[in-house]
Amino acid sequence: MDSKFRASLRSKAQLLDPVVMVGHGGVSSGVVEALAQALDCHELVKVRFQDFKDQVKVLAPELAQATQSDLVATTGFTAVYYKRNEELRKRG
Repeated sequence: MDSKFRASLRSKAQLLDPVVMVGHGGVSSGVVEALAQALDCHELVKVRFQDFKDQVKVLAPELAQATQSDLVATTGFTAVYYKRNEELRKRG
């Protein structure tokens, strides 16, 4: 992912509300599954870390790896993920 595309995604993500929340259970299989489903539907997803706030820089890349997505950015307690979905693009 080049810097222009990443900047474009960050710009689009500013308008998004968080879809997935990481709570007291941490990055569990349920969170990974929820993010994977959200990425299949939306391609660009914002995740809010409500707990484990001091570990965002460590957990965010692990979550990206678990969902085979790209970590676009982390800002404060929020992370943005992107995963291209060709089927979504075909539908319009």
